[in-house]
Amino acid sequence: MLKKDTFKIPKLKAKICKNYDLAKKTWLGVGGPAQYYIEPQDLNDLELIFKNKADMPITILGAGSNILIRDGGIDGIVIHLGKSFKNYEVEKNCITCAAGLSLIELAKIAAQNGLSGFEFMSGIPGSLGGGLKMNAGAYGSDMSQIVTELKVMDLDGKLHKIIPSKTNFFAYRHSEIPEGWIFVEAILQGIPKDKKIILETMENLRQKRIQTQPQKVRTAGSTFKNPPNIPAWKLIDAAGLRGYTYKGAKMSEKHSNFMINEGHASATTLEELGEFVRTTVADKTGQTLEWEIKRIGKRK
Repeated sequence: MLKKDTFKIPKLKAKICKNYDLAKKTWLGVGGPAQYYIEPQDLNDLELIFKNKADMPITILGAGSNILIRDGGIDGIVIHLGKSFKNYEVEKNCITCAAGLSLIELAKIAAQNGLSGFEFMSGIPGSLGGGLKMNAGAYGSDMSQIVTELKVMDLDGKLHKIIPSKTNFFAYRHSEIPEGWIFVEAILQGIPKDKKIILETMENLRQKRIQTQPQKVRTAGSTFKNPPNIPAWKLIDAAGLRGYTYKGAKMSEKHSNFMINEGHASATTLEELGEFVRTTVADKTGQTLEWEIKRIGKRK
């Protein structure tokens, strides 16, 4: 049952849909409807949404690449930043960019401007906002190493500036942004380096991904966080679950910490597979895996 509709729709430039199918917005291709789905086109749109939300819950949806939306959907308002939240400006060694910009595009922008430190994100298929939310990382680097300043909006539509280095804002695959608040802008600092060397590094990482990660399939990236001192895939392998298949969902044979929707698996099926992996790994190795994929919404 959907939450009682108390949202007074303001006059927005935004795209607004009711009972919107969220499955088409996620990389796993699963998920029930959003009570409201809104794509704000500017900060004014965003402020008006928050100020008129009444007691409706807010959910922020990035590129849908590291998320599992349950089959019952999401009550309240789902916000996905529109096209105007992809602007950026390069000044000296810093890139100031809106939170809707993709991490892959950001890595390309940094390379073209001879700024190193962004190479790790060249294969992460998410938005900047989502990357900041989970402190996205790869190959020993993450967002916390390059972010110098953040602009966020709270549930009352007010803007706040955050200096992460002064607040212990980031941790492993985690940020301290309060639930429902939204990243709107970030300043990221790179290190000047020859553009050719940066592009070579990005190409080397691309080749490594091709060799070690599943390609052109419905997956959400790493399913579980790496425990201290051991990669999650090694624990999954030790439990004998590389390539394990369950009702149209499977753990990749190429990289066992990647969960794949082989066709028409439901969100429930995918979550059941993940929980089976966690239970089996705990039983056989004594280690408890923690989900890296964010699971949200209601069970059907």
